[in-house]
Amino acid sequence: MFVLLQDVQKHSVHTLVFRSLKRTHDMFVSDHAKAVALDDQSYKMKMAVKMRAEYKPVLHMPVLKEGRERGPLHASDPYGQLGYPLPGALPDYLVTGTHPYPSAPGVALTAETQMQKMPFLNSGLLPRKAPTMPKPQWHPPWKLYRVISGHLGWVRSIAVEPGNQWFVTGSADRTIKIWDLASGKLKLSLTGHISTVRGVAVSTRSPYLFSCGEDKQVKCWDLEYNKVIRHYHGHLSAVYDLDLHPTIDVLVTCSRDATARVWDIRSKANVHTLSGHTNTVATVKCQSAEPQVVTGSHDTTIRLWDLVAGKTRATLTNHKKSVRALVLHPRQYTFASGSPDNIKQWKCPDGNFIQNLSGHNAIINTLAVNSDGVLVSGADNGTIHMWDWRTGYNFQRIHAAVQPGSLDSESGIFACVFDQSESRLITAEADKTIKVYKEDDTATEESHPVNWKPEILKRKRF
Repeated sequence: MFVLLQDVQKHSVHTLVFRSLKRTHDMFVSDHAKAVALDDQSYKMKMAVKMRAEYKPVLHMPVLKEGRERGPLHASDPYGQLGYPLPGALPDYLVTGTHPYPSAPGVALTAETQMQKMPFLNSGLLPRKAPTMPKPQWHPPWKLYRVISGHLGWVRSIAVEPGNQWFVTGSADRTIKIWDLASGKLKLSLTGHISTVRGVAVSTRSPYLFSCGEDKQVKCWDLEYNKVIRHYHGHLSAVYDLDLHPTIDVLVTCSRDATARVWDIRSKANVHTLSGHTNTVATVKCQSAEPQVVTGSHDTTIRLWDLVAGKTRATLTNHKKSVRALVLHPRQYTFASGSPDNIKQWKCPDGNFIQNLSGHNAIINTLAVNSDGVLVSGADNGTIHMWDWRTGYNFQRIHAAVQPGSLDSESGIFACVFDQSESRLITAEADKTIKVYKEDDTATEESHPVNWKPEILKRKRF
């Protein structure tokens, strides 16, 4: 007996899976986004468990509504003996005892003192409101008011002295220049480096200036004699940044050799070599509290270091691109990091993530923050963004024109810093100039309103 089999068309697995998905979609599309129907018995059981887990210590207390009937039984009381009202009705408790509440021995109980109102707040059972961005603090806009020329190459680094009388810049022309802060006039030029000066720092504890450069050298200058008095030898490649510890005589430098080194300022000893990064360490910051040293690297990570042990205490891997800038908040126990993907804020001492500041889509070379909560980010394309630190709101964007005679491509911010009064912002730029900004005194909240909408927060975890 022959059975005729009809030829069945063979389909690829991809086609069959797609058809199955489509059938499933068509079957359930009408129910999409619908809430699951509540099962009454399950709901009662869930509420009973929740009430006993959260309010067991007060379940024995009787419920009394002054001048009202007892409320209907709550679904969480399957035995009908507790008499809890529904969540909408907020009862008061009757608290009785040998003394009124709070206790005051010697005071007789009366009708007024024995009745204590205690609102029954079952916050765990109420729906939570979606978090919204708080309204940012208003900051006056900043404006350019001085351009200082004098360097013959890119201005790569900048630092303000503690007395706020002068500031110092390091440049690709291999010189270090000291400028009067009030007038912007050149006071002094220091020569000694044989390549670009990438970092400068002025000590708050001694009359010393520290500098580092692409010539692998780290120098200590005595500003009373304007001479180099110490060299710190050890880095195997260009030294990109340095910072001074605020409370002890320690200098920390970071380099293209993928290490940061901790130096004893007086003895010139290399106390620690902080190894762990796998690429150039671009920036380093020191503080008196833990973590005392923070580094950012082209390997996209940020490391928090234990200065005593000379070892990593935490590695932050959230960034997807090189971290070239770090800044510590002057008042809060937090810091920020800058990368082409975004700016991130972190909480010390463990580096817990706070929030992203997105929108500055460029290579961020520098960050600065003042006590008023104004965060400044400067980028390779010459743009400066001003942010409200607390909310992450970008309240101003600046792109200053390049110096006459420069190419538009020579628009770039390499470093920025607030002066000690925090009323001026000084930037070091690729058009060989130093630009000074100040707040616009004539601006008001009415003339420059915050263009803010209370949107629901959509903060990325990474």
